[in-house]
Amino acid sequence: MKIKQLRQVRGLSQKALAEKAGVAQATVHYIEAGGNATQKTLKKLAAALGVKVTDLLEEQAS
Repeated sequence: MKIKQLRQVRGLSQKALAEKAGVAQATVHYIEAGGNATQKTLKKLAAALGVKVTDLLEEQAS
């Protein structure tokens, strides 16, 4: 997922993104580390980042 990349481009810390999305910082960390996320959580994160859920699911270019 591209959450970390999108978060960093926007200058947000994990804590700031978590607060903006209404989820726990540990949740953001877990997902960025490769953990699974519920559709509900993905929707919250996408809204906080100003993107569509599908944008979060696209593979990162290495």
